[in-house]
Amino acid sequence: MRTLHFGLRVADLERSLAFYAALGYEVVGAVPETPLGHLVMLKLPDDEFVTVELVHDPDTAPGAGPSHFVVHVEDMDAATARLSARGVDAEAPGSPDGSPDFRTTWVTDPDGHRIELVQWPAGHGAGMSAADFAG
Repeated sequence: MRTLHFGLRVADLERSLAFYAALGYEVVGAVPETPLGHLVMLKLPDDEFVTVELVHDPDTAPGAGPSHFVVHVEDMDAATARLSARGVDAEAPGSPDGSPDFRTTWVTDPDGHRIELVQWPAGHGAGMSAADFAG
């Protein structure tokens, strides 16, 4: 088993699509009429598959949704500069362990969903694993 993607209910589909495009997501496809609403599938350029599904139903308000989701960036300074140029404000980056190459920051989408950006330290794997909790 593995996670396929997660859905985020959004209030204004066009506003959300603009935000996620500024973040770097690409539209893979859409399903306009479903029992959930209009669905738009997104992925980042380096993702092989869809990772985010925007769900829009004008008759249903966005729910509390997930706590947050995490996006990996290679270079935090370049990523936050690119986002700022696209009108997306990021919090000041910090380092969970005080090192200069393990950095995180946060952005918030138009519906209040929080997205954590992470720059892994040199030599870290592509994702979080049990090794991150050893010791």
